[in-house]
Amino acid sequence: MEQQLLKGLRDTVESVLHIPYYQERFAAVGINQAEDIHSIQDFQRLPLTTKEDLRKNYPFGLFSEPMENIVRLHASSGTTGKPTVVGYTRKDIELWAKILAKELARLGVTKQDVVQIAYGYGLFTGGMGLHYGCEELGAVVVPISGGNTARQLMLMRDFGTTVLACTPSYAMFLAESLEESGIAREELKLRIGVFGAEPWSEGMREQIEARLGIKAYDIYGLSETMGPGVALECPAQQGLHIDEHFYPEILDSEGNPLPVGERGELVLTSLQKKGFPVLRYRTKDLTALHYGTCSCGQVGWTMKRVSARVDDMLIIRGVNVFPSQIEEAILSLGGFEPHYLIVVYRVGNLDQLEVQVEVNETSFFDEVRELEGRQERLKQKIEDILGISVRIRLVEPKSIPRSEGKAVRVIDKRK
Repeated sequence: MEQQLLKGLRDTVESVLHIPYYQERFAAVGINQAEDIHSIQDFQRLPLTTKEDLRKNYPFGLFSEPMENIVRLHASSGTTGKPTVVGYTRKDIELWAKILAKELARLGVTKQDVVQIAYGYGLFTGGMGLHYGCEELGAVVVPISGGNTARQLMLMRDFGTTVLACTPSYAMFLAESLEESGIAREELKLRIGVFGAEPWSEGMREQIEARLGIKAYDIYGLSETMGPGVALECPAQQGLHIDEHFYPEILDSEGNPLPVGERGELVLTSLQKKGFPVLRYRTKDLTALHYGTCSCGQVGWTMKRVSARVDDMLIIRGVNVFPSQIEEAILSLGGFEPHYLIVVYRVGNLDQLEVQVEVNETSFFDEVRELEGRQERLKQKIEDILGISVRIRLVEPKSIPRSEGKAVRVIDKRK
């Protein structure tokens, strides 16, 4: 198996050696041809690739195929600079579709299913990747994209949607909206949810499953490596199975490999991707890896749900704080909705952390003493987890803005 993996890694290295940027970086560590890689350890000598490397070579500098062989372009939003641009050959698109079709079939999705894709379409890869995978599988696709929630629910009922694909935060918004819509849950045929594009906790999964009456599965991917489908859970829900066309590593903050099972940053290398291969790409997603056989029969690498992104980390008074830690605390206690906002500000030279969290409809009408007790319990829970003081502000139900895409969880006023 290692020899087969090494062949795939060498093939990927070979495919980019004609690109001056890679030639220079590989030569700096003594690798001038694919045959110089005799082991996994040799491969790990290759420099890491970052989003900044992609931006430096904007737009097509790291494409390994001429533009006449590229049939599709996707790109990041570019909100913090030049977007990262990725290209696909026809074979890449076919491979992407086959990967997702195989993974969806593992969840029990069949030709009889109607899949409503409420991820955004366009340069973002979320909608298109799942779309092609579902069509490859033979399922009916409803390419509704994000937004227009009332219409989403109407078509969900009228079209007999059985599978919903969107961000977990939008799934929660759909669940809330369903409860207010006059459409009974029994009128829907929903049974499976495929949710990703943002970190979410086990508590959020439980809320979604209970309120929508479905099994909720985590999907993982990013544009730079292909898009959604790099990994997907199976019915065991014990981690995401990484597809065999990607080689994963876990590194510490200094870029050193960590042992199997330890939490660190996920680094991915694409295999058999022609238009835009990536080697040792730093995803900035924090997770842990396990290799073995799952109860579903799948053999290979399994990753834990992404608990946080390095980019999401806040440093408050020298302490690393992730929004997912606060979400877990909120959902571990009763009386709150899974909608919250973290506000960071500064008084003098001291950073302050405020968590605004919605109480649910029932708790909103409790006596002041009960609400104060609930607020104090949440404050204690979060402070126990983070080790720093926080301010909790309870707000009315539905007062925190909802998102039809990735949820906004943090407002940092220090900037």
